Amino acid sequence: MIVIIGLFVLVVAVCVAVAGVLGNSGAAHPSGDSFAIFGQHLGTMSTGQLFLYGIIVGAVAMLGLSMLLGVFNRRLASHGARRQLKGSQRETSDVRADRDRLAQQLQDEQGERLVATQSGAINPSTEA
Repeated sequence: MIVIIGLFVLVVAVCVAVAGVLGNSGAAHPSGDSFAIFGQHLGTMSTGQLFLYGIIVGAVAMLGLSMLLGVFNRRLASHGARRQLKGSQRETSDVRADRDRLAQQLQDEQGERLVATQSGAINPSTEA
């Protein structure tokens, strides 16, 4: 929904800017006459007022663009987080398998030592 609102705000701002430039340029429009957008005359404006309105239209366009791109940045961030989570889970399972393998190896070695010490205690002639 935010994408649609952001896109709408951006398109409206661009349309107002393009209509303002195209409708008030050229030799047919002297600089002292009234400014018109979509056939509506806004009255005589100074250069400063016109510049201020241009800044406002630009700020609205930036707001629409930031709304539009903010959603895509969040999606990219969530995809990256999912990738990192899958990698972390894979690494965790590898470490657990390695831990289990080493624990089994240690248990086998302890069992062999126990058998060796028990057989050495029963048969003392093997140590000589």
